[in-house]
Amino acid sequence: MKKINWAIQAVLFYLFTFIVAAFPRSQTNRIGRYVGTFLYNILHSRRSIALDNISQALPFMKRHPAWTGAFETAEEIALATFKNLGISIVEICRLYHGKGDVLIDTIDVVGQENLFSAREKHNGIIFVGGHCGNWELMSLSLKKLFNENVYAIVRPQNNPYLNKLVEKIRMNYGNKVIYKAAALRPILSIIKNNGSIGMLVDQAMFEDNGVLIEFLGRKAWANKAPAIIAHKTGVPLVPVFIHRADNRHVLTIHPEYALRGDRTDDGIGGDIQALSRYLEEFICTHPADWYWVHRRWKRAGEQI
Repeated sequence: MKKINWAIQAVLFYLFTFIVAAFPRSQTNRIGRYVGTFLYNILHSRRSIALDNISQALPFMKRHPAWTGAFETAEEIALATFKNLGISIVEICRLYHGKGDVLIDTIDVVGQENLFSAREKHNGIIFVGGHCGNWELMSLSLKKLFNENVYAIVRPQNNPYLNKLVEKIRMNYGNKVIYKAAALRPILSIIKNNGSIGMLVDQAMFEDNGVLIEFLGRKAWANKAPAIIAHKTGVPLVPVFIHRADNRHVLTIHPEYALRGDRTDDGIGGDIQALSRYLEEFICTHPADWYWVHRRWKRAGEQI
């Protein structure tokens, strides 16, 4: 029975993406905002998580030098976040059905010289980012923009049929995936062969695999793997983020992050704290472009 349910879910997912992708590109934002508003109204638990997260982070954000003042309340940011997520869903449907090239052409790149500089080391690259803007588009676009085959580290879908469908679509754009379980060995192998890894490091970690940092004014567990791997291999850590700008996207590539050279726990923690500052600045500049709907601060003194 479970396999039948999985198959039905995969078919419904495919039909949904096919129907949405069939609409004209000019309708992407309008349909996406409707989708996002609909999700905002029906996903009560996720909306509550977003509102709680934003409410607690807002005082810190308003004091941050990067704060733009585009929003005043948590409710405004939460609704705008869901609308952006809705637009991203529509865009991803188009990506999944072979209409991605036109969408990728809407990306303006800032800092591409930083990528070229890191690539000159011939030691692979770890792109360090977060669930910002349309992060799926960012990952898939790197092949067309820079001929970078990026291995994304992902958690497999519980539905194996759906997982195969999503994986196949990602690979159509030249990307490959590494599943989180036992990911270290393939990561080291890819880096050794001058490959590229994409790591979204803005989700709560367990204590064994994380380091406790300050994030948007509160304690949070962060993934310490990027700093550990960089110390071990010398691979450049390049922060990257994408945000929505009207009908276009802006992909920002920062200069390689320079490790502190301290391999102790305190040193690793300092590197991860420094890397988190890039994300903090992004969120304060583009508050509706971050994925507020997950419990980023859980297990760090916050209610799960």
